[in-house]
Amino acid sequence: MESIQPAIAVEVQPATLAHVPADDTRPDVRALAALAALGQPTRLAVFRLLVRHAPDGLAAGAVAAAVGGPHNTLSTHLAVLARAGLVRATRNGRSIVYRADLDGMRALVSFLLADCCGGRPEVCGPIGDLLAADCGCGPGSAAAGG
Repeated sequence: MESIQPAIAVEVQPATLAHVPADDTRPDVRALAALAALGQPTRLAVFRLLVRHAPDGLAAGAVAAAVGGPHNTLSTHLAVLARAGLVRATRNGRSIVYRADLDGMRALVSFLLADCCGGRPEVCGPIGDLLAADCGCGPGSAAAGG
C-alpha cells in the first residue's frame, strides 16, 4: 500500500502551551494554554472536581483520592492547570488547598464566545441560558436558594 503524505507538515508542541509565562496576557495564548491543560483526561477530571467544590476547594490529598492518581503525578497535573490560569493553590497550615480559578474559567469561556454569532444577541442568548442552567446556581436553582 502506498502511504499518503500530508501536503503541509505542522509541528505541534502542546506541552509548550501549558508553560505560558504568567506575564503573557495575550488572550489567545492564555486560551490555548487553558485548552491544552484541559485536553488531558486527568487534568480535566481534576478541574471539574475543583469546580464542583468551588469556592472552598479541596486539599491535595482529597483531590488525589477523588481522581485515584499518585500524589507526584497529581502535583504535576495541578501545576499545569495553575500555569494555565485554571487552578489556584493556598497553603492552609501543613496542607495545600486547591481551588478552581473561576476568573480563569470565565476568561476562557468569554474568549471562546467573544465573536459568537456576529454580535447578534438573539442568537447567542440560548448559550448564556444553557450556561446558567448547567451551572446549577442560576435563578430558581437549589444552590441559589430558590
